[in-house]
Parts: sequence; structure tokens; C-alpha cells
Amino acid sequence: MNQVGIPNLDKQLEASLIADMKKVEDLMRSHIQGDYPLVVETSRHLVEAGGKRLRPLLTLISAQFGDPTNYDIIKAAVCCELTHLATLYHDDVMDDAVLRRGVISANKKWNNAVAILTGDYLFSKVSDMLADIGPEAVKLQAKTFERLVIGQIKETQGKSEGLSQIDHYMKVVADKTGSLIATSARFGALLSGASPTVVETLTKFGEKIGVAFQVADDLLDIASNETASGKTPGTDLKEGIPTLVTLFVMADNDPADKDLINKLNKPITDEDLPSVISELRKHKALKKVQDYLSKVATEANDLLIDLPAGAAKEALNNLTFALVNRST
Repeated sequence: MNQVGIPNLDKQLEASLIADMKKVEDLMRSHIQGDYPLVVETSRHLVEAGGKRLRPLLTLISAQFGDPTNYDIIKAAVCCELTHLATLYHDDVMDDAVLRRGVISANKKWNNAVAILTGDYLFSKVSDMLADIGPEAVKLQAKTFERLVIGQIKETQGKSEGLSQIDHYMKVVADKTGSLIATSARFGALLSGASPTVVETLTKFGEKIGVAFQVADDLLDIASNETASGKTPGTDLKEGIPTLVTLFVMADNDPADKDLINKLNKPITDEDLPSVISELRKHKALKKVQDYLSKVATEANDLLIDLPAGAAKEALNNLTFALVNRST
């Protein structure tokens, strides 16, 4: 696998993406500098922890369908990643998380108030940079932020009447994860001057792979090898966070799963965790979720059929492949 994390990537495109991702990292770090040392320290906490940087990478690849040299594309890529990081600070407070990206979470290192305000600070830095790009960029970000918040509210409130738990979950995933990844692709296409058809295609593709990304993450929580994936198996189980795997188990409501379902209805204890993971790895629900992930990935790549042929299109197809295979 190359530095970008996409298999079989065209060498020229790879070199261009690596150079532009360096610009993204540099601008992101310089942009969160400020006059108050604690704010700089707290806001750098997750930036320095690293991450997959899927959102800015997708912005840069999508820009290949127009003129990728517009520096506003780098700014937009930074805005997408900082928006994502800001939501993580808030999520960790709501989930009372202890770790994030392998480091102690900001809410535990400092406190909830500091973590929330750090997220707010990052949102302010995003708004500042988007204002330089223009009103259309500000509006796109506002609409995306609206979906992020609504997704979080839906998750907190629970499902509405007449909606299954699984359908509710997938709507939350589309809002909380899919929306920002869709916007990341849209920014790259828009700011590169790609055609309106290409812009809309890449936006839809972004939303699809955003959903695929989360479903793959759900599978990783059960099926992953920690050293290979970087994710500790059972993290969501221990925190009582529903995933598509556990929701499928509960939806089936097989009498043979009575004990398992009782355990899944609350956070899993350290004592029960190994046996629950073992049961889920053998459960038919795991295969159902793997099949669902393959379906979403196929739908995503089907959207790309009419895009101009070339290295960028191949990169997007292979990005989908990489996202799906991170869960196996």
C-alpha cells in the first residue's frame, strides 16, 4: 500500500496527492495557531494524533476532474478535516469517551467544557477560512453542518414511530458521516471548475462511500485484528454504541440469541467481551452486514461509470475497494 492508502494508484497522481496532502497538513497546523496557548494546545491535540484524512484526500482526488491547482481546494480540504475533528471533540463529550485515535480524549485530558469549546474554536477557524473562498462555500458548509447536527439529534433522540431501528441507524449514518464526506468530494469538484454533472456525481459518490466507511467501521469493531486495523475490537460494544452488526442480531430476535441480545442491550463488561465478540464473529448477522457493505460499495462505484476515464476515476474505484477491504 502506498502513502495515500489507495491501491494501484497512478504514480503521477500519487506524487501530486502526496504533495497536496503535505500542503493540507501544513495549512491545517498553521491555521489553528492563536494567541491563547491553551486553545492552541487543545486544538492541536487531535490534529497531531493523525488519522486517515479521508475527507481531504477525497477533496483532492475530486479536484482532478477540473483544474486541481486552485489553492482554494487546499483550503476546502483543510476545512473538511477541521470540521470532522471539531465533531470528534463534541462526540467524545457526549459519549464520555476515554480514548480517541490512540491518545487520551480531550474531555478526559482537560474537561468537558474545554473539549466542547475546542470544537467550537475549530468551527470558527473553518468559517474564517471558508469566508475567504466565497459565499457558496460558506453556504455549503452551513448546510452540511445542519445535517451533522440533525444526525446527532436523531441519534440522541432515538428512532421515530414507524421506522425500524436499522433504517433509523442508516439515516443517522448518512447525516453524521455521509454528509461531510459528500461535501468533501463536492468541494473538490466545484472549486476545480468541474462540470455540474461531475459535481453532482461526485457528491452522490461521497455520500455512498461515507456510509460504506461507517459500515466497514462497524465490522471492524467485531472482526478486526487490532494490529492490522488499528482499531481495538469491541470498543463500540464496551461503550454500548449500536452498530449495524448488533442491530441485525437484535432485529432477527432469534430465540437462540436470547442471552446474547440481553448482553447487547447494555455496555459489555470486560469479563463478557471476549465471549460476545466470539459469538458475533460466528453469527449470521456478520455475513449480512458484509453483504450490505458490498452492495453499498457497488452502488458507489456504479455512480462513477459516466465520469471521464483516467487516473482519478481509477483512484476513486480503488478507494472504494480499500474502504471495503479494511473491514476484512
